[in-house]
Amino acid sequence: MLRQILAPIHSDGWKFIAIAAVVTLLLFLLWAPAGWFGVVATLWIAYFFRDPWRVTPRRPGIIVSPADGLIVSVGPATPPPELGLDPIAVPRIGIFLNLLDVHIARAPIGGQLVARRYTPGKFVSANLDKASLDNERLAVSIAPDAGPAIPFVLIAGLVARRIVCPAYEGQRLTIGQRIGLIRFGSRVDVYCPPPYMPVVAVGQRTVAGETVLADSAAAAPATEGFAH
Repeated sequence: MLRQILAPIHSDGWKFIAIAAVVTLLLFLLWAPAGWFGVVATLWIAYFFRDPWRVTPRRPGIIVSPADGLIVSVGPATPPPELGLDPIAVPRIGIFLNLLDVHIARAPIGGQLVARRYTPGKFVSANLDKASLDNERLAVSIAPDAGPAIPFVLIAGLVARRIVCPAYEGQRLTIGQRIGLIRFGSRVDVYCPPPYMPVVAVGQRTVAGETVLADSAAAAPATEGFAH
């Protein structure tokens, strides 16, 4: 728990922390009790943008969670049409991130980022299934060196209004690598084409870059991991 609290801050968060600190100083000058509310808000913003190190399993044939959060759905669904994939239903794992979760997104598999498509939309609560189709989203597809491409979608929520993803098409990614963040509450959907099968259930908590979401029949036992 201490490692979570004292984790490094994501670079995108410093401007928000600076703004909150200035507002806090002004509140202290105007009315000291209000300044303490500003202190709490500033500390919370710093906590929100924390970026802890993770140890990713090093083994073939797995999909790891791209986000911290709660699994709210596991079931068949077709990948988002903007990725141009075959409209065939495959297992989809929906992960809801609340305001206290780490919001750094990580690559669920290693390979080349072959598609990155932004779609504007609504901002309904991200824990609802309809958020996958109705909300603002960024769909990404990563093609590993062997096997099918893995699509996943970063989805804005009721509070989250900005998806930040500096990863670009053609970029080589390692499994568990940081690829961006979603500010203030969101959802991530991961699609698992054959031969991958989900190994998680609704209600389970996930840790980005560490929790194995799906496994292929040919996967070997894990023997080591690497931190990043």
